[in-house]
Amino acid sequence: MTDYGSISLTGRKIDVSQKEMTFSEKLYLPGIIKGMGITLKHFFSKKVTVQYPDEKREFSPVYRGQHILMRDENGAERCTACGLCALACPAEAITMTSAERKPGEENLYREEKYASVYEINMLRCIFCGLCEEACPKEAIFLTEKISNADYSREGFIFGKDKLVLKPEQQVL
Repeated sequence: MTDYGSISLTGRKIDVSQKEMTFSEKLYLPGIIKGMGITLKHFFSKKVTVQYPDEKREFSPVYRGQHILMRDENGAERCTACGLCALACPAEAITMTSAERKPGEENLYREEKYASVYEINMLRCIFCGLCEEACPKEAIFLTEKISNADYSREGFIFGKDKLVLKPEQQVL
């Protein structure tokens, strides 16, 4: 019969011995004093908390925040609903529906085909930036803006109303 208590998966057996505790160890006094020393050391060290509304945290130069859909210099939407951003997204957070441009909409959309519905599920998005790299028309960018908080799941589905720059806004 095999003694399973002595077999280890790695082949390295470690014998654990139960030594008798001293009187001071039984009182837990050295452990308490050591813990209080660590607490006092951190109490007098520099604070890392940022008082958010009053002071802003400094972000990395490569920080990726909220998405925007760009317009060209004439004010037309750049997105042509090619779907490359949705294919590149590892979280499958981008969905779009394409439509054909109608006569009289030449100033609204850049190409014959455009995205009639463009949505990003911000709860699924991992802010990797692959959608930005995949876009051949340079239509989608990740800005330095932090995404807003919300109380419902529907508030995190960003459609064209939240993503497309207004015509009067600055083009990157």
